[in-house]
Amino acid sequence: MKAAKCATGLMLGLAVTTAVVTTAASAASHSALAGRLVLTNADNGRSVARSVGDDTEIRLTAYRERGLTYTWGIPDAAGPRVLGRTVAGVRPTGDAYAVLHADGPGTSTVSAARKCHADPGYACPRTLAPWKATLRVS
Repeated sequence: MKAAKCATGLMLGLAVTTAVVTTAASAASHSALAGRLVLTNADNGRSVARSVGDDTEIRLTAYRERGLTYTWGIPDAAGPRVLGRTVAGVRPTGDAYAVLHADGPGTSTVSAARKCHADPGYACPRTLAPWKATLRVS
C-alpha cells in the first residue's frame, strides 16, 4: 500500500512538472516567434529604437464612454523609405491595426486618427486626439 501511495505521488509530481515545463517552453517559443514590438493605445507619444528588418505592430483599441464611441483609422507612417506597411485594417469594432517593417535607417512618425461617434442625445468633443509614436531605425 505504501508503495502505491509513493507511485501515485511520483506520477502526480511528474505530471505537474511536465505541465510547467511544457507551458514555459511553449511561452518561450511563442515570444521567440513573435519577435516583434507591439504598440497600443498606452504607447501614445512613445519613441522607440528599431533595427532594419524589424517588424512593429500597432494595435489600437476602440472604446466607449458616456454615450460616445471612439474608433481608430488605420495607422500610417511618414517616410516610406524608413517603414513599409505590410498589413493594416480596421475591425468592425473600430479597433485598428498595422504591421510596419523597418525597410531602412531613419526616423518615422506613425500616427492614427481617433474618430468620435455620438449616441442620440450626446455630442462629440471638438478636439482631436491623434495617436503618435516615433520609430528610430538604425
